[in-house]
Amino acid sequence: MTKTAHIFGALLATTILCGVAAPAFAQSGEVNIYSYREQSLLQPLLDKFTAETGIKANVLYAGDGLLDRVEAEGELSPADVVLTVDIGNLVSAEEKGLTQPITTPVLEERVPEAFRDDDANWTALSLRSRVFYVSKDRVDATALTYEDLASDEWKGRICTRTGTHAYNIGLIAHYIAANGEEKAREWLAGVRDNLAFPPTGNDRVQVKSILEGSCDLAIVNTYYMGAMLNNEAEPEQKDWASSARIIYPDAEGEGTQVNVAGGFIAKHAPNAENANALIAFLLSDEAQSIYADTNYEFPVVPGAPINELVASWGELKASDVPLTEVAANRALAAQLVDELKFDEGPQN
Repeated sequence: MTKTAHIFGALLATTILCGVAAPAFAQSGEVNIYSYREQSLLQPLLDKFTAETGIKANVLYAGDGLLDRVEAEGELSPADVVLTVDIGNLVSAEEKGLTQPITTPVLEERVPEAFRDDDANWTALSLRSRVFYVSKDRVDATALTYEDLASDEWKGRICTRTGTHAYNIGLIAHYIAANGEEKAREWLAGVRDNLAFPPTGNDRVQVKSILEGSCDLAIVNTYYMGAMLNNEAEPEQKDWASSARIIYPDAEGEGTQVNVAGGFIAKHAPNAENANALIAFLLSDEAQSIYADTNYEFPVVPGAPINELVASWGELKASDVPLTEVAANRALAAQLVDELKFDEGPQN
């Protein structure tokens, strides 16, 4: 381990124990990363990055709290790049003044405007979508809309995780941005009353419920299908996934809701040049392919390779509702979930 890696490790230990960071030391050959992305996904990318650039990547992984940490560390933060999931986190980082503009020209060259900040304060690095998993045995439909979730046809047939989870908040916020608050309130009440049982468990458990016959349609992120079909550690999940097929909602209309995994360069990054080099690499076809193959996500770069299994689910037509508008409606989405007592299940 290099001297700076030792320093970075010591800095992290200091912030863990004391809530503050010692001064960071910039090194031309290193980049410090705070990541919500799991190590199993990120490490293959960083290994390639280091091999191609010679820049050493030091990483702190955490399930939550990294934005608060960067904010608390202030000018003393060792973080160069923060990798996170959900548009809400990216917009929040910008609003809190935790970002600086990404300067690599690769950003404008390769990322569509809809998936990056107008002032280059953040960028999406991959896409994920909240879609419908339907029973192969009990559902004949091949095309559905988000509106259908509230129709009488699906009474007692839908399952999902808690409405307060970031995945569902993102979907509800998208619906608000596209249709307005009043229509969204009516729609969400209809979805609630069509639930087979009160929301419980994670996304994978919803697919298990399809196999068990507890529900016919589950609201789940796309990539779980690939993760379950290839789960050697828990092979029973292969059976769960095999009982369902994916339908992209509104594929023949306004397009399917998408959320993002993305990143930003920290405002006080000690290695900003290397941070830009990392962002540029993560937007390369090579890195985009690794994202796609490792986590069954969609490349954010048009034309980048798509995993064969993901491609077999059909073509994703992404909604053109701006992600910034979705992020702006997240608080209202959470308010509606509480107001309508969504997590209590059907009210009639």
